Amino acid sequence: MAKTPREKDVSTLTHDQAVRLNNPTAEMASLYEQQEEMLGDVAHEMRVPRDRPLAEGELRDRDMDRDPQIIWNGAKIKISQAQMRQLAETGEIEIGDAQLVWRGKDRQDWSDLVVNAPPLYIQEKVHPKAIIDDLKRKTTKARETTDEAPDLFADFNGIADPEARAEFYQHTKHWQNRFILGDSLQVMASLAEREEMRGKVQCIYFDPPYGIKFNSNWQVSTRETTVKDGKKADVSREPEQVKAFRDTWKDGIHSYLTYLRDRLMVARELLTNSGSIFVQIGDENVHRVRALMDEVFGEENFVSLISYPTSVGLGSSGLDNVNNYLIWYGKSNATKVRSLYRVLELGGEGATRYSKIYGEDGVIINASEASENDLANGKYFTDQGMTSRSGSETTLKPFFFRSREFKPISGGWRTSLKGLERVAKADRVLQTSAKLRFRKNFDDFGVLALTNNWTDVSGGIQSRADPKVYVVQTSTNVIERCVVMATDPGDLVLDPTCGSGSTAYVAEQWGRRWITIDTSRVALALARTRLMSARYAYYLLADSREGRDKEQDVSGKILADTAVTGDIRQGFVYERAPHITLKSIANNAEIDVIWEKWQEVLEPLRRQLNEALGATFEEWEIPRDLDEWLDSKDGQAKVHLVSEKARHLHADWWEGRIARQTEIDASIARSADVELLYDRPYEDKSKVRVAGPFTVESLSPHRVIAAREDTLGEELAAAGAITSRTSTPANMPEADFGEMVLTHLRSAGVHQQEKRDTIHFSSIDPWPGNYIAAEARYTDGGSVEKRSAILIGPEFGTLTRSQITAAAREASDSRFDVLIACAFNFDAQATDLNRLGPLAILKARMNPDLHMAEDLKNTGKGNLFVVFGEPDVELIDTPNGEIKVKVHGVDIFDPSTGEIRSDDVKGIAAWFIDTDYDEESFFVRHAYFLGANDPYKSLKTALKAEIDPDAWETLYSDTSRPFARPSTGRIAVKVINHFGDEVLKVFGV
Repeated sequence: MAKTPREKDVSTLTHDQAVRLNNPTAEMASLYEQQEEMLGDVAHEMRVPRDRPLAEGELRDRDMDRDPQIIWNGAKIKISQAQMRQLAETGEIEIGDAQLVWRGKDRQDWSDLVVNAPPLYIQEKVHPKAIIDDLKRKTTKARETTDEAPDLFADFNGIADPEARAEFYQHTKHWQNRFILGDSLQVMASLAEREEMRGKVQCIYFDPPYGIKFNSNWQVSTRETTVKDGKKADVSREPEQVKAFRDTWKDGIHSYLTYLRDRLMVARELLTNSGSIFVQIGDENVHRVRALMDEVFGEENFVSLISYPTSVGLGSSGLDNVNNYLIWYGKSNATKVRSLYRVLELGGEGATRYSKIYGEDGVIINASEASENDLANGKYFTDQGMTSRSGSETTLKPFFFRSREFKPISGGWRTSLKGLERVAKADRVLQTSAKLRFRKNFDDFGVLALTNNWTDVSGGIQSRADPKVYVVQTSTNVIERCVVMATDPGDLVLDPTCGSGSTAYVAEQWGRRWITIDTSRVALALARTRLMSARYAYYLLADSREGRDKEQDVSGKILADTAVTGDIRQGFVYERAPHITLKSIANNAEIDVIWEKWQEVLEPLRRQLNEALGATFEEWEIPRDLDEWLDSKDGQAKVHLVSEKARHLHADWWEGRIARQTEIDASIARSADVELLYDRPYEDKSKVRVAGPFTVESLSPHRVIAAREDTLGEELAAAGAITSRTSTPANMPEADFGEMVLTHLRSAGVHQQEKRDTIHFSSIDPWPGNYIAAEARYTDGGSVEKRSAILIGPEFGTLTRSQITAAAREASDSRFDVLIACAFNFDAQATDLNRLGPLAILKARMNPDLHMAEDLKNTGKGNLFVVFGEPDVELIDTPNGEIKVKVHGVDIFDPSTGEIRSDDVKGIAAWFIDTDYDEESFFVRHAYFLGANDPYKSLKTALKAEIDPDAWETLYSDTSRPFARPSTGRIAVKVINHFGDEVLKVFGV
């Protein structure tokens, strides 16, 4: 009969001792904006002094046509009287150093680096364990045997006072890890300034683009993991990423270096004094980035340049380039470093010299000639010298070993004569001709310290449990080493370039807190799914009852019986490698005690054995096999001459000798130093771990300011009846964005799925409003002219519900028939905002082609403005009074006919439900994935006994599992397409 598999606990790690400031949710954006207005004109920006500032107008002396280049600072100098005295006294003086310069650097160094620090808004609150717990409750077996699980979202924030929850950036709350959508420069500035996180980050893993091509590192859909430069279909459709191209790469390598330096400067401010930064880079720019990091972090804080093989070598005109690099710098000379080791394999790298075996009876044989018993019970060893180049008076004297005098051949002994005696008593001294050698066993130190050449890992993705989902996904084993080397459990890790979320995935695995940032909605959509469905091993916490028991077991030491709290900052219980050296043996005084104890037993036996055999054996001469000794002595078998008494004495002596050696070896192992293997914690296989709670956040958008009434006439004349609009300083577009949008809106109109549904405007005139940019007129299907107010969202960012509401109020006051809000992206909370009183509100998504409008002809034929719909959702009542939600697609509203059509679910990557929506936060209580992948495959395998297949299948459905009616009377449904776009709709039930 098949054995019933044991059920596993599903656990997670939380950072109960860590806190974060309570930044606002998207639902509370309006309240926070009011709080900001009450504070007055307070600038939120981060100011970082330049490392090599220049006076305004000053230029570095060089041939600028050769930029980028490394120049020497101070080749020609004038020295002061004090420097003259220094030169006379010391014979040297510091005259400068080299630095990397590029086009535009001089001008940048005329002032400090000033970065806008906008607020961060929480879009979602996610607790992956809550999803698994819900599946367990839906499993038939669990429904019969398990009590109702606690609501993991009940104390998600940790702020009980409702007033305090609404006083943003003023109170601390429970720590949750963070996905943040936005430009990493502004996000890091916001963390530093608004959330007081300067000096709080222990490790930063920065994976910038390796080169300066347009689209090499951008993925436009969750469906595709390949991107080709120059392929039109692969051009990013996301405004934040187009901004990254325009702002960063428009001047080639010069912009690339500016991009890197700005972010490295802000990253340095976030690091703790013992913190580290790793920059992953290819051979194309490794030399420039190294020079740049010397400038930002100081060459004295360089730690290492690490190389590791790529998955596929890149061809060149010479040799294939098969390596990528990690440049490691510390914030200061107090950099935290946890040494890592690779377990040695006999005959492998670092272990090729262990070719002989030392048997338990002291017999030495070649490994190639050893029997199975010798291989099983013997110790592989090599020999090492016992002298050092230098010596003191105590190490230069001769040493007597086995009745012979030995002198150090060069230098002195590696330890004192007393120490040498202990090494000899431990049977670790070998005599080879006229020299003494130290016997170093393979298991004395069976690991090899990691160097900066990581040939045993690869940059390729090779895991079936964690497959490739992103075009530039980094292998987790590379990031893992960096995180484990530079941090401890509970430390904070930041990744300014999230991509597929590999750094977050690794940090979560190793019990580190994490923040990861990206401009791409696709990247964050993939990373979010990856973390929600990740399965991790459960490592034993040092501050737990099970962990303390294991620590006592592996260390042999009794720990004080104190209370345990599960504090992850105390670390895990790790495997360890004994580090036995000649010095540790020489300093082990217990060897003398053990030796003397056994001498009282062995010496009488040796004397009696000599008498019985008529021999004069010294201890090291007593043969292991008496019969072989007789044969070698007399040339013929004289077994009958050996008495039974002699055989018993011989056996007793060897038994005692082996016991003595065993006890000495145990003492050596017990007193030896150990190296903790930080990447090999002990695992509790009865538990499965999922990711801890995290939030999904985004930068505050910046609204485009309407044209001022006093300049309206001038702008009309200049723009040919199309008004110009001024953008906020944070956007700073090169072309006049508002003018460009209205020009294309006039020629292209607003489209639906079918071209026949296009709204063609008969006129577009400027409107001097605070939010409304223009008045547009069109004729509906009944030939009735309609007045529409045009709201233009930010060039790079998201249009929020509060901004649309304010514009709608302004439009209602002016008696417009409809408000058309044009934006590249809409806040998910704005989805169900379709009307304000009698005013209809249409949301037209702008085509990202408009970002490149200066390179395109205005033919009026492109679908540049498409009305954006809301989820087509059906609520289903179940017979037992519960509710189910079915997603049919996304509604498309046709303003020409008033009809609503629903797109199907093929374009939906995922959809989430907050089954008890409180209008303050969106909690992901249910999650469903409609893509082709199976993100929960690994957890399915691990939790076969806990969750049945039918429950797992509900995760991939367009119909939800039934749930109880919400106490709030509302639910919220969020739908995400494969481009990473999100729409949200709230339902009263």
